[in-house]
Amino acid sequence: MNKSRRNFLVQLGSAALFGAGTAAGIHSLTATSAFGATPTGSPGIPKGTRWGMFVDMARCEAGCSDCITACHTKHNVPDFGNPKDEIKWIWKDSYAKVFPTGSQQFLAQQLADKPVLSLCNHCANPPCVKVCPTQATFKRADGIVEMDFHRCIGCRFCMAACPYGSRSFNWRNPREFLKQVDAEYPTREIGVVEKCNFCSERIGTGRQPACVETCKTQALVFGNLYDKNSEIREKLRTRVTFQRKPELGTEPSVFYAFEAGHV
Repeated sequence: MNKSRRNFLVQLGSAALFGAGTAAGIHSLTATSAFGATPTGSPGIPKGTRWGMFVDMARCEAGCSDCITACHTKHNVPDFGNPKDEIKWIWKDSYAKVFPTGSQQFLAQQLADKPVLSLCNHCANPPCVKVCPTQATFKRADGIVEMDFHRCIGCRFCMAACPYGSRSFNWRNPREFLKQVDAEYPTREIGVVEKCNFCSERIGTGRQPACVETCKTQALVFGNLYDKNSEIREKLRTRVTFQRKPELGTEPSVFYAFEAGHV
């Protein structure tokens, strides 16, 4: 077992022990999304649905950040102006950081030099959900790992449990750093965790996630992984894809392709 995985399991086990004991005293709470919908009662969730994302890095332009801008604007993500307090729902990082357990030996130059798009993986087995003592983070019936900002107590167990670094904590009041507010999505308070939600507020009304809708090169494909006839399943059938840290058994819903394909 490598060191990174061993540290992850130790952290997860410690948080789970504390979280289980705390949750026992509040088991009557029902988790809700930012809009008050329960995981099983959320409107617009058809049966047999698991949302997923296909990221075609062969199409993703290295200098483009349109998807990041669209996501952060639509979800009122604050810009504190420094890396220490940074809040990020979707971002780009080096291949070595996004795929740290993959082979780095004699890495192809196009991988070493090209930033890779990163976001919450909306895992089928999300460790963040297991350790949350208040059910502020939970998995919906359609596989989206959702947040209820009102239930978040700022314990940051979910951040310790997430092996992908996909969660950010508001150390400062985010509302003071918003130049404009999109009324479609709620703003947050200081002391809460936030992350990508696969644009659950948009797909519930039949729209695509903001990042997908904005991408000019069609590098992002969003769809139902359980629908064999969906575009995303066609991509997975015809392209060689990778998931982040598959050895952890979280079963991410985000898939990456790096070589150009015919689809």
